[in-house]
Amino acid sequence: MDNVKFDEATQKELATFLEREQAQARINSTVHNLTSMCWDKCVTGTPGTRFSRGEESCLLNCVDRFMDTSLFIIKTIEGQRSQQS
Repeated sequence: MDNVKFDEATQKELATFLEREQAQARINSTVHNLTSMCWDKCVTGTPGTRFSRGEESCLLNCVDRFMDTSLFIIKTIEGQRSQQS
């Protein structure tokens, strides 16, 4: 492959595209980890057509706690970045 040089606009577009793709990959990874973690914690038997009340409640609570924690971490990091600027 030849050494290809892109103009500045193309480089910025590629950088933006890569950032979006990396963000999407992180989201997908987080969703996968959340699904796996909550499933292992909450689904105790072989699932049928519906979750039991306990499993459903556990899954909802697990997702809520995960989201609360993630938002807290994001806000803390953003606060630290703001203080550094």
